[in-house]
Amino acid sequence: MKTSDFNYTLDPSLIAQHPTPNREDCRLLVLDKDTGEMTHDQFYHLKDYLKPGDLLIVNDTRVIPARLYGHREGREERIETLLLKRIRDDRWECLVKPGKKMKIDTEIVYSAELRAQVVDILDGGQRVLDFSYEGVWEEILDRVGSMPTPPYITEELQNPDDYQTVYAKVDGSAAAPTAGLHFTEAMLEDLERSGIAIGKLTLHVGLGTFRPVSEENIEEHPMHAEFYILPQETVDLIERTKAAGGRVISVGTTSTRTLETVAQKFGHLEADSGWTDIFIYPGYTYRAIDGIITNFHLPESTLIMMIAALVGRERILHAYEVANRLRYRFFSFGDAMLILKRDDAISRNADQGVVRDVQAFFDGEHDPVDLQALGVSTEGDGCAQ
Repeated sequence: MKTSDFNYTLDPSLIAQHPTPNREDCRLLVLDKDTGEMTHDQFYHLKDYLKPGDLLIVNDTRVIPARLYGHREGREERIETLLLKRIRDDRWECLVKPGKKMKIDTEIVYSAELRAQVVDILDGGQRVLDFSYEGVWEEILDRVGSMPTPPYITEELQNPDDYQTVYAKVDGSAAAPTAGLHFTEAMLEDLERSGIAIGKLTLHVGLGTFRPVSEENIEEHPMHAEFYILPQETVDLIERTKAAGGRVISVGTTSTRTLETVAQKFGHLEADSGWTDIFIYPGYTYRAIDGIITNFHLPESTLIMMIAALVGRERILHAYEVANRLRYRFFSFGDAMLILKRDDAISRNADQGVVRDVQAFFDGEHDPVDLQALGVSTEGDGCAQ
């Protein structure tokens, strides 16, 4: 299977540069993974597509201010460092730009209280840095570092909390598990009151978020490794959900990677921690999840390949094409998808989908389009129920 098989054309103006003013006000494209039928809705209606007994699995990793800017002693320059993975103590695997100048033994000065020395160069070009400082590492990082938003976000982040989920708890990520950015605490509480359970795991998001697939044959792509923790409490919750006939719906690709890694490793789920380099693409059989909440991903990325493994390549590319025409917002701060086998009674079709609430669909963050000209139905048009 070729990397180019997962390409699609995207209007660059649809790359969201900031979140919606209210997290839950983004759009939600609901896609039936078996039939391809779609409904265009708002994320705050998520509960309408779930049922009591369902379980959402979230990733409680917390993004650290992992982007640092420094210089070599006595030089006027700007060296960007992105902390990717703590190897041990004060030794980190990092992305450093410009990399060619960062040879072994090079010392980088970030501030009066923070320095680093290059001690190794890895095969992928990443640098291993030993940091030296006086004081508490986390406090220094808060003062010197900044949030590592992806390169396609060019606007300055106004509020660092916008790039954290409301349930973020465990420090360690170089990027946010962005599917979870749409939830508010009030929304989570309402879901739980409605009988929808919330389970937690941890996966620290690392280099893979920033590394494109460069090989044309996707099977030759070297997948990055990320550290995960699946607690026994969450395993028990999943087992109870499955036994009662409920659905396990992962919030994001990172939660999915963790669950599928453990299920593949043991043949079932059990408490575990370690490093995963699982690469999920069409042909893979999912073992742990019944559905997923996810954002819209970059063309030719491992993430769109993962989603294609769940719903089919042609079906997901068609949904992306429809979202593009309807001016959905893409990537980290963009809109969301819910993919599962649907048993709700809300209007949908497999062609262009059905817009459930036209007024809400065209809020201040989304460009207006002519639904009729695009062949998009609205609820009440006599479309499939």
